[in-house]
Amino acid sequence: MNTPAYQDLTARQQRLYRLAHLQAIAQWDQAANMPSKGNEARSLALAEMNGLLHQLATDPALKGLLDAADAEPLDELQHANLREIRRAWRAANALPQALVEAKSLANNRCEHAWRAQRPANDWAGFAPNLREVLKIARQEADCLSQSTGLSKYDALLDQYEPGMRSADVERAFAPLRQWLPGLIRDVLAKQATETVIRPQGPFPIAAQKALGLAAMQLMGFDFAAGRLDESTHPFCGGVPEDVRMTTRYREDDFLPALMGVIHETGHGRYEQGLPRELLGQPVALARSMGIHESQSLSFEMQLGSHAAFAGLLAPLLVEHFGAQPAFEPENLHKLLTRVQPGFIRVDADEVTYPAHILLRFDIERALIEGDAEVDDIPALWDAKMAELLGLDTRGNFKDGPMQDVHWPAGLFGYFPCYTLGAMYASQWFATMRTQQPDLDARIARGELGGVFDWLSTHVWQEASRWETPELVRRASGEPLNPAHFEAHLRGRYLGA
Repeated sequence: MNTPAYQDLTARQQRLYRLAHLQAIAQWDQAANMPSKGNEARSLALAEMNGLLHQLATDPALKGLLDAADAEPLDELQHANLREIRRAWRAANALPQALVEAKSLANNRCEHAWRAQRPANDWAGFAPNLREVLKIARQEADCLSQSTGLSKYDALLDQYEPGMRSADVERAFAPLRQWLPGLIRDVLAKQATETVIRPQGPFPIAAQKALGLAAMQLMGFDFAAGRLDESTHPFCGGVPEDVRMTTRYREDDFLPALMGVIHETGHGRYEQGLPRELLGQPVALARSMGIHESQSLSFEMQLGSHAAFAGLLAPLLVEHFGAQPAFEPENLHKLLTRVQPGFIRVDADEVTYPAHILLRFDIERALIEGDAEVDDIPALWDAKMAELLGLDTRGNFKDGPMQDVHWPAGLFGYFPCYTLGAMYASQWFATMRTQQPDLDARIARGELGGVFDWLSTHVWQEASRWETPELVRRASGEPLNPAHFEAHLRGRYLGA
């Protein structure tokens, strides 16, 4: 078929993808390897790259090419790719290049300073940097809002969860706000009657690193197309051909690092599983951050915290730390599913974790819409932590509003995706059990292919071919249904 405009567009997308590849590796290196004195130069270099990518993405010739491609004889997959190209083009054209570069600089400077300010509990030093980040985020939201007609917060949310609106998030979260407090109380009461053997440390970091690699191997990670490193905040970055995962370690407790690695492996396998023949095109990118989080939580929570999976992990713990009673599979599963309200989101159990997301969603929406300022964050945080989890966080900024990298890095609109991902993951596994009635028995035997093959077929290989509601419907036979998440938690933690 004769499609010259479309072919021109795809060639331009390949160039953008390759430059973004270099940008992603530079960002990973900044977080994992770069010496501290290199940050200003790296920030300037990344701002320059952001500016170049923005120039290419807003080339005036693109409008004519997009219009011409619309009239060409494209197949269904090409039409989907064109839809995604046009979406990215509209978002890029909404933002002035000067704002794009200023955002990159402010975010990099704030995030780098945060690494030292957080352990020092230095809110006074952190707040001025965050004010600059928020100022630019509001400008970005305003530009996107004018372009799309969405509210300011929805315009940012749409970057991470295309098509999702805060009203949709509220509809999904409204039942959660109702049943979560009671569920937490019931689970805490039930677990208070149980005996749990605590692991005896210390757990050397070298042994934890080896354990993490063994867990990644168990879960099918391709080490020829990725690696594991260490950073202040765990993340998965890079590109599908070269996935860069990180975690962080503490010698008194191996579980945060281990479960962090399993979580990031879910992200990594999604990236590695995207359709390679289409890489470089927007249609081959991960669908959304909510879908991305559904993969990490399918690995960490649905599978990694499964009672049968504890039987697969137990021999690995013995191999790397030596035998002890705490590593018996039944006790290990109790450790993996122990519920305890805590300060730190990334270390939270899956029952209390949604409370952390409700808190951040409420605060960041108020910040972007102008209903709250940086100086209001500590009081808002303290009040919501007391309300949702019964915890006193007053004066504890490092374990409070400074704990996450998202706001220092300017990632406003991202947080709802975590709990949306938990809901999607519950829906995936409910569907798998309907289609594979022996799924749990197969997991107990270490036969994990049923899980990975289903995810590959219904999520990874589909990439961005379908908009999210259609992807969810095709995979599970229904729209996003938060009831699956409640059923999963009640079944696992209360036997209900």
